[in-house]
Amino acid sequence: MSDVKTPMLDELSGGQWPSFVDQIKQEAVHTPRYNNDMLKQLEISYSDNRGHWKHGGLVGVTGYGAGIIGRYTDIPNEVPGVAQFHTVRVIPPTGLYYTTEALRFLMGIWNKYGSGLMNLHGTTGDIIFLGTRTNHLELMWDELAAAGWDLGGSGSSNRTPSACLGKSRCDAACIDTMDLIHNITNHVMDELHRPAFPYKFKIKASGCPNDCVAANARSDLAIIGIWKDDIRINAAELKNYFAKHKDPKQGFDMVNHVALMCPSRCIEVDVNAETLNIRNGECVKCMHCINVMPKALHVGEDTGAVILMGAKAPIVEGALMGTVLVPFMKMDKDDDYQDFKDLLEKTWDYWEENGQNRERIGETIQRVGLAYFLQQLELEPNPNQINAPRDNPYIFYDEFFDEEEEAAG
Repeated sequence: MSDVKTPMLDELSGGQWPSFVDQIKQEAVHTPRYNNDMLKQLEISYSDNRGHWKHGGLVGVTGYGAGIIGRYTDIPNEVPGVAQFHTVRVIPPTGLYYTTEALRFLMGIWNKYGSGLMNLHGTTGDIIFLGTRTNHLELMWDELAAAGWDLGGSGSSNRTPSACLGKSRCDAACIDTMDLIHNITNHVMDELHRPAFPYKFKIKASGCPNDCVAANARSDLAIIGIWKDDIRINAAELKNYFAKHKDPKQGFDMVNHVALMCPSRCIEVDVNAETLNIRNGECVKCMHCINVMPKALHVGEDTGAVILMGAKAPIVEGALMGTVLVPFMKMDKDDDYQDFKDLLEKTWDYWEENGQNRERIGETIQRVGLAYFLQQLELEPNPNQINAPRDNPYIFYDEFFDEEEEAAG
């Protein structure tokens, strides 16, 4: 453990939960140059009641415009060990599957060239290496690249695409998210490494509407697996759930736990006849019934993805959720996901030309209007894009008047 005196920071070590202060002190045994001075700076920050990190600076590795974030202290004379404390983002394996060998390699690299502190995986989805010096960057990068690793996105670029583990572990997955995101990442590598957008752009994929990576809230372009046909019902397993319903010890209620929890009330349950009927045309794919009865109910067989665009955190115009752009798109491996790639290219072409500085794509859509944006992407409006019917009856469409004039002769 570090012997740096940090009485205020030590207050964070009390209690039952793990503390980042203890973790930094443990790592200071291996890399004291960085971590002892970082502890000193944090203690000073608590005393001054303000941060002492400066963000920015042109640092990186040859040929790359993204992936490394310059970070410096504004009190270098007091904490020379963190005068430079750059952050490095590394693209993780899709689905976040690691071998022990791979993890040991990454840890060895960072103990050799940096502070030894890592963040797996942060809100970026990347492997985050916290703290190194400028003269170590090229040396570190040479070893990483030789082993097959690559830098992630930063700045006004396409950020590292991320996904849930999809069909590798999840029965509800409607699309192969790992294959999709691996393919897309390779396809957009140039936009990922060389910032050229008005602001950042994030792509995330979830295999089913449970949306375990929160793509609909955290990504500019969300790919969420979905199905078009009926929910599949396993009759034998359904009987077992009815048996649970009739056994008071099980505490399972088919009516209150399943039917009445359906947001569109499209499920009808007859406990006496042991029947369950789903009006699939009214199903909104909330996944509740499938989650509650996973052995009896399963997603349909005609699968694809809904494409949503425009989600973001509250920075300029407030938080936004994604807007449905394409209600259903086949994610065809055999066609190399070409439909999705075509949509992505059209989106970027328009946004690069018309987006304002530091304006996310969702804010661009807000500014120009969804109807105009769809027109630029050559997409037809769809009822799935409407949250609720309009309440103003005094809005008309040009087509309506054109038809009237033609009828009048």
